[in-house]
Amino acid sequence: MPKPPSEWNVLSMLEWATSYFEEKGIRNPRFSIEWLLAHVMDVRRLDLYLLYDRPLNPDELSLLKPLVKRRSEHEPLQYITGETDFYNTTIKVRPGVLIPRMETEQLVELVLNNNSENPALRILDIGTGSGCIPIALKKEEPAFNIFASDISDEALEIAKENAAFNETDISFVKDDILNPSAFGEDQNFDIIISNPPYILENERAGLDKEVKDFEPSLALFCSSTSSMFSAIHDFALSHLNIGGQLYLELHENNAGEVLEIFSTPNWSASVMKDYGNKDRFLIAKKLK
Repeated sequence: MPKPPSEWNVLSMLEWATSYFEEKGIRNPRFSIEWLLAHVMDVRRLDLYLLYDRPLNPDELSLLKPLVKRRSEHEPLQYITGETDFYNTTIKVRPGVLIPRMETEQLVELVLNNNSENPALRILDIGTGSGCIPIALKKEEPAFNIFASDISDEALEIAKENAAFNETDISFVKDDILNPSAFGEDQNFDIIISNPPYILENERAGLDKEVKDFEPSLALFCSSTSSMFSAIHDFALSHLNIGGQLYLELHENNAGEVLEIFSTPNWSASVMKDYGNKDRFLIAKKLK
């Protein structure tokens, strides 16, 4: 462990903790301490660079110490501070829900860009987790009538908290996409969205410790690509209006397998790349 300085100010904390996190094998060590220090000081991360000489008081140090320890054990920053930014919202997160990713922000962006002319749409988000997708959509287009489902009671509780925190009105329901029962035959939607569990169990060992040791397996892993996306296909076929749209986030390695599921006369489907140039999204239109 690097030797602590005799007096703590912003700069000395940044330098010491960066070295400490490097020793512990933490990803983005400098960014990690910037995030935690800005959280404790209640300032923007970039403002730290204007405060290098500012001493840290005893209260700040006592708050920061356990956060640094948690981060040194590879706990994700978002769980430590309890929130993250997503699109135009602040989303509360804790270990019962997946931490929202940048790729999912692009999924929201696709829906909004393709439906800006007709905001009075009925939308369902399957496997909502923290509620980040429907909340971001509702903030941008208040006329959307949005439903969201999840199999996890804990996730639904957090999603409801986030909807209230962001002052958005969304209807949350418990449902299992592999055995759906929450929506009757007469309940159809103009748009269905899902960022489902799509990592295969045999990939677990190769995941970063931050992911496999802290984020919920229920939100990460599926038994097979076919079982998960065939279930979504069948549900969408029954509950999407003719001409309705389906937006799915995919595993970059399995996009072709998912596209094959939707390669029937009922659909017009294509795969889109994310900003990292990886096959990430399926967009499908129900034809009949």
